[in-house]
Amino acid sequence: MNLKENLENALSGEDVEVKPVISVTQAGIIEAMEQTNASWPEAHTNPEQMAILGSSLHELAGLECARIPFGLTVEAQSMGAEVNLGNNERTPEVTGTPFESADDIEAPDDFLENGRIPVVLEAIDILKEKYEDLPIIVGITGPFTLTGHLLGIENVVRYMKTDPDEIEIAMENCLDASMDYIESIQKHDADVICVNEPTASPELIDPLQFKSMIKPNLEDLADFIDVQKVLHICGSTQPIISDMSSVGFDGISIEEAVDIPKAKESIEDECVIVGNISTSKTLLSGTPEDVKEDVKKVLSEDIDIIAPSCGLAPKTPLANVKALVEARNEYFNI
Repeated sequence: MNLKENLENALSGEDVEVKPVISVTQAGIIEAMEQTNASWPEAHTNPEQMAILGSSLHELAGLECARIPFGLTVEAQSMGAEVNLGNNERTPEVTGTPFESADDIEAPDDFLENGRIPVVLEAIDILKEKYEDLPIIVGITGPFTLTGHLLGIENVVRYMKTDPDEIEIAMENCLDASMDYIESIQKHDADVICVNEPTASPELIDPLQFKSMIKPNLEDLADFIDVQKVLHICGSTQPIISDMSSVGFDGISIEEAVDIPKAKESIEDECVIVGNISTSKTLLSGTPEDVKEDVKKVLSEDIDIIAPSCGLAPKTPLANVKALVEARNEYFNI
């Protein structure tokens, strides 16, 4: 089976004989770090280690993609924010920002050469040279989440209520930077781009605000992306499934809080569902048999692409990731 063609067909909504098993979200785990000698925080700044760790779950567990980078701070750091790279149990986080208002937000002239963007681009090249038919998935930060990184999420939540124009200006400025980054990712021939908007979850943002303020920027982003694309939003996204599906992405990535049959009923445009095996309850804390049970359940509900519901926790057992593929193989009698 050509893994790249299989995923391409699945994301295009075509019938496939075997549903792909991938991760569109963070895919670095400690067991893989130990077995490959590629670990955090070095794998955040070293392109060779990023490529090795990003493809480690393909090599060790049969996952049908490589996925880089590991976290959502690449753009913020390249725009001038301070970032703590964490350790092998914690992904990078923004710890400081030079921006005080929306008008201040502007990508520096060396944005694409700054921070870790060059590391991601070189890691794509390494992976493309090594794998002929393995899909390379690159995660980026959505404009609203990036705005939260640059202004502070507390300020963003306050502005959403008191000065929404401030947020719209900030998102437009972030959108320009995102498009520059996307253009470079596409020049390096990544196969799929996953736009991560965790801050746009209905648990944090009213669905009406998502529709009026966040969706238009995601539509612009979707129009700009030329390769296949997936939108990931955390949490119980059932109230915004129709809006997520009509943004213009090939797929939407959902968490286990979303009921797949109900989600399929809410989809407006041609869009497939990616997910939604629990990263906390099942993949982190469960057994391989728990994983298999959940995989077979979502397959019975006609999930289009099997994937973790969110970024993998670093302490996720490798055996549980293997069980994702094993369950799919058992279901399809491979």
